[in-house]
Amino acid sequence: MMPLTPLSQICVPQAAPDETYKIVLFDRAFEFRGLKHLLGAADYDKAGERLAGLAAKDEVEREAARKILSGLTLQHIYDHPLVSDSGGIDDVMRVNYDIDHDVFADLAPLTCGAVKDRLLKAKPAEAKRIGRGLTGVMAAAIAKLMDVHELIYAARKLKRSGKARTEVGLAGTLSSRLQPNHPTDDLTAVTALVYTGLSMGAGDALIGLNPAVDTVDNVEKILRHLDRLRRETGAPTQICVLSHVKTQMACLERGAPVEIMFQSLAGTDRTLTEEFDVTVDVLDEAYRLMAAKGPLGTQARQFMYFETGQGSELTYGKHNGIDMTTAEALCYGLARRYDPFMVNNVTGFIGPETHRTNFEMIVSNLQDHFMGKLLGLPMGMAPCYTLHSEITMEGQQIATELLTAAGSNYFMDVYLGVDRMLAYFDTAGHDDQTMREVHGLRPAPEYLAWAMARDIFVETEDGEIERGPNWGNPSIFCDSAESFAKLVAKVPAAYGFENAGPRPADRVSREVKANLAVAREAIYAEVEPQYLGRVEFRRVATSAASKAAHLNDPEKGARIAETSRAELKPEAADVQIIVSDGLSAEAVHHNIPDLLPVLSAALTKNGFSVGRPILAPYGRVKLAEDIGNALTPKLVITLIGERPGGDAIASRSLSAYMAYRVPEAGADQRYEYSVISNIYSGGLPPADAGAQIAERAREILTYKAAGNRLETILSANGSGAAA
Repeated sequence: MMPLTPLSQICVPQAAPDETYKIVLFDRAFEFRGLKHLLGAADYDKAGERLAGLAAKDEVEREAARKILSGLTLQHIYDHPLVSDSGGIDDVMRVNYDIDHDVFADLAPLTCGAVKDRLLKAKPAEAKRIGRGLTGVMAAAIAKLMDVHELIYAARKLKRSGKARTEVGLAGTLSSRLQPNHPTDDLTAVTALVYTGLSMGAGDALIGLNPAVDTVDNVEKILRHLDRLRRETGAPTQICVLSHVKTQMACLERGAPVEIMFQSLAGTDRTLTEEFDVTVDVLDEAYRLMAAKGPLGTQARQFMYFETGQGSELTYGKHNGIDMTTAEALCYGLARRYDPFMVNNVTGFIGPETHRTNFEMIVSNLQDHFMGKLLGLPMGMAPCYTLHSEITMEGQQIATELLTAAGSNYFMDVYLGVDRMLAYFDTAGHDDQTMREVHGLRPAPEYLAWAMARDIFVETEDGEIERGPNWGNPSIFCDSAESFAKLVAKVPAAYGFENAGPRPADRVSREVKANLAVAREAIYAEVEPQYLGRVEFRRVATSAASKAAHLNDPEKGARIAETSRAELKPEAADVQIIVSDGLSAEAVHHNIPDLLPVLSAALTKNGFSVGRPILAPYGRVKLAEDIGNALTPKLVITLIGERPGGDAIASRSLSAYMAYRVPEAGADQRYEYSVISNIYSGGLPPADAGAQIAERAREILTYKAAGNRLETILSANGSGAAA
């Protein structure tokens, strides 16, 4: 176990007033007020920075900012910590100052440009030593000065491994994280996806599932199921359920096999605490608990797993004026505190408000990979996209090739690239194996020996590793092909298991691409009230005046238009229901007619008063808070179309976000959220969802809590929420 420096013992310079940085470039004068402004202007042009007003106005201004940044010393950046909106030093920034001060003393007089040159000249050991003396802000400053070749070249020499049952990130290896997600956590389908991934040589980094239902009972059930599959197949890997860290801690206390502890991180304290419900103290507690009780014990050198990705701070409006790249680097400075087994970057996951185009996603992934490795982390990458962005599968594949060249420890294995629960698109086991064969790489050695014993891989006479006769044949883990077919019957978007070399067969690829095309169209459909059943809605406009404005600026969909605001007065109903197309009008059209009558009747039967339902086109989840503050109900239930998934049916997926107005928050109104997701014919049927939402609403209003606080209360009362 690595000792954790108490926060009170981490010294951070006192925040100084913003300086104005000036330069004349080719007879044009430029000035940037404050280090935040300078860092933002120096970065590549990205949708998030444009949205936040941090991007340079043009290429010349960008190069002016980079020239100034290149000339700043590391001591200058050290002496100017980036402060929160209230002017203080938050805990994430403070942790970033927990560096090797002997290394920093050697680097402090050097400019960012000089340190960049030193990194490019350095041998791997020296490059890694330099990273130990840097804060996240310093790493971001250096990354902004690098071109694509430099980001790849420098990152490649910074490779670092993590050790649990397998050692991931050794030279000459490329691993994968097998992700068998299902919209309702159906364990039969999970089994099919695990078998499929293992048959393609995937999962040597981790078998990790994102749960649809984040309760202690459900997460424990999934953990025990994954543990059983691992034991039965004999695969030398580790398991994880990517639920909230507090849920996993409760599971570990129950004796569940929490082999790797997961949590998403953010680069500002406000995002980390208010949106992710985590503090540095909670992460410290989780780390110590795993060190004391983690089931891998001394077998694992590391046992923490963090997920990050540019843009979450900006999306929540809690970035403190810090650009996305720098906020991401601050995540890595926080992750470094816990010596993690793996860090996974999912830049591209959020959507067009942060990364709109292929180039924006590709270059951000290369920056993130370099910065994480520079700060000493075992980096895996998940170059990914959503259908409401302009990013394509081909752009994702280009990113994967470049990141393999840069030495990424692992990629994701999401079967056929389609995540069936999270409705985004990631790398597949086919991509992992293609990269191994293109770049001459192998799985982790412990896993490779297991896979060779099962003829998934074979060794040639000259020592090369090739796909064996059982590669891509998941039925080897079943009694027969027929028994595997029964498992697959529960898997959505399973278009076939035929392969052409390390790639899916053309027939399968055509099915994938055709379904993606149909699903992407659902983004641009308009909500039509005549398809919503016999409900008399009151219509509320958001600040998004068009579909384009709605997709590219989440803040607009989270606010009531001024023309509608005057019509909303306090009503003090127990429950207010909002229906919004969100990112799929088709989801609303196909679910609301069956869901809303059941939900309304159940709420009334339980004795709750319900306001007249609101229809709010172009809405976002946070619209609940603006409407809640105007109408003052106790609970706002938003029924909203989610981003379309990987097939035509999954484009109809709806979610229910239940926002509870915390009474004791007073004037500084605060909301807690519970969510029921994947509501559609291929997931949770809409009528069943209506009953489940009503029951969860009853629990929220009875216990006066939602989210993690509600789950803690239910768990203490022995009445865990339905899994």
